[in-house]
Parts: sequence; structure tokens; C-alpha cells
Amino acid sequence: MSNMFGDGHRRLQRQFDTVRLADRIEERLCHDHVTEDDRAFIERMDMFFLATVDRDGRPNCSYKGGDPGFVRVIDPATIAFPNYNGNGMYLSMGNTLENANVGMLFIDFENQKRMRLNGIAQLEDASSLGAPFPGAEFIVKVSVREVFPNCPRYIHKMQLVERSRFVPREQIRTPVPGWKRMDWARDVLSASDPARLPEPE
Repeated sequence: MSNMFGDGHRRLQRQFDTVRLADRIEERLCHDHVTEDDRAFIERMDMFFLATVDRDGRPNCSYKGGDPGFVRVIDPATIAFPNYNGNGMYLSMGNTLENANVGMLFIDFENQKRMRLNGIAQLEDASSLGAPFPGAEFIVKVSVREVFPNCPRYIHKMQLVERSRFVPREQIRTPVPGWKRMDWARDVLSASDPARLPEPE
């Protein structure tokens, strides 16, 4: 019995004669914990894509970026990442409060490698892990259900030009995005939003 494949997966696998290949991949490459190689890959990534689903089954996919190491492997069964100040809609994070299942896709565009990690998310206070995540509103802990690599052949090879200057960093004032100072947004910002502070001279 497969833990990964349901009726829909099997229907397509039978149609295209890939049942044996799919079973071999699940058997050989999928695991329910983060290995040391997985840790090294995850902790050098500076971005990933996060898939969530709301209570009605409607999906949402978002980009999460930071400096390398902003996703931490706590132990083989747990990873964590920060939630930074954003647009205030909390689409992904709100979804996790209604349906805690998440999918994470890590892609190294320079070396053309990717990894999927699926699990159960839980929101926690930003200081709950001890070592701080600079600028985090809170952290997301993910209990790992499955980790597996993906075939890299369709990954476009790209190079990093520069990392976002908006990523929170120790002892550096994070700049405010211009849209938060526009008339349509200024009067509805939360009382604690950094955009309410005077601009530095």
C-alpha cells in the first residue's frame, strides 16, 4: 500500500504506465524525516514556495524569501521559518489555521536542484525557539510528513543578482516598501506597522 498515492494518482499512472516507476521513487527517494543532506540543502536556500489550502479546499501558493538559513531544521522531524511583515492579508498563514497541511518547494536555480517537503504547520510566538528570527512577526513550525527530491530537468538555470534589501537583518533598519506610503494604504495600516514611523533623513 502506498502512503503517497490516491485513486487520482493511480488512474494517471496506469494510463501512462508509470505505476512501477512511481512506486520505486516512493520506495527509494521519499522519506519521513530531514536527512543531513536535506538539512544542508534547506539551510542554504534563500527562498521557497509555500502551498496551503483553505477550509473550502481552495489552494493558495506564495513565495517566501529571506537570507540563507532563514528556514531552520530544528530536528529531523521539524523545520521552522519566520513570517515577516507583509500586506496584512495573511492568506497562507490564515489558511494554516483552518487547514494545517502545507507543501514547501525549495529550488536552487543556480545548481538546478529542487526538493519538496510536506507536513503540518503550527504558528508560534517569534521567540519560542530561543535564537531569534530578526524581524519575524511569528514563526511557522512544520512537522515533517514527507521529503523527496524532484527531477531537475525543467529547472531554468539562473543566477542571483542581489538579495532583497527588504529582508529583515540584525541591527539594520528594514526599509519600508513604497506602496505602504501611498495615499490608498497609509490611513489603513495597523498601528504597529513600521511604515507609520517617520522616514529616516
